[in-house]
Amino acid sequence: MPHHTPETLLALLDAMGIATTTVRHTPAFTVAEALTLAHGALPPGVNVKNLFLKDAKGQLWLVAAPFERQIDLKALPAKIGAKRLSFGNPALLMETLGVIPGAVTPFAPINDTARRVRVVLDAWMMGEPRLNCHPLANDATTSIAPVDLIRFLTAHHQAPARVDLAN
Repeated sequence: MPHHTPETLLALLDAMGIATTTVRHTPAFTVAEALTLAHGALPPGVNVKNLFLKDAKGQLWLVAAPFERQIDLKALPAKIGAKRLSFGNPALLMETLGVIPGAVTPFAPINDTARRVRVVLDAWMMGEPRLNCHPLANDATTSIAPVDLIRFLTAHHQAPARVDLAN
């Protein structure tokens, strides 16, 4: 089954009645690059970074946290119920989430039709008014309310876990 595109994702969000704002920019492979390349044009909100991880038992994880949050990969398994974690490789990322490195996003589980990836969202950021995430490609940033992100994930993948990722 073909993966969703930014256009099909945004159309689906719109069909669900979810209000988003999307800003186009030069492709960015990190949040820091996006902030620089967008020249202050990103919508107000928490800029989200994403980690695609695989644990020692083969379970896949997508961990989304505020850009500024330092994630301790040695402490993270105990917080999320995983075994030792390592980064998933680009081929596995494309196979399961349909995105390239640098475009990982909490929207990507829409492409995980086999439900192989467990989604973990930082509890603090979920209490903020808006989240800024790539819409399946790294040449744009989409702003969404956390409650709407939860509604989207629950409808098209599975309910994500909210975890306190602060050290």
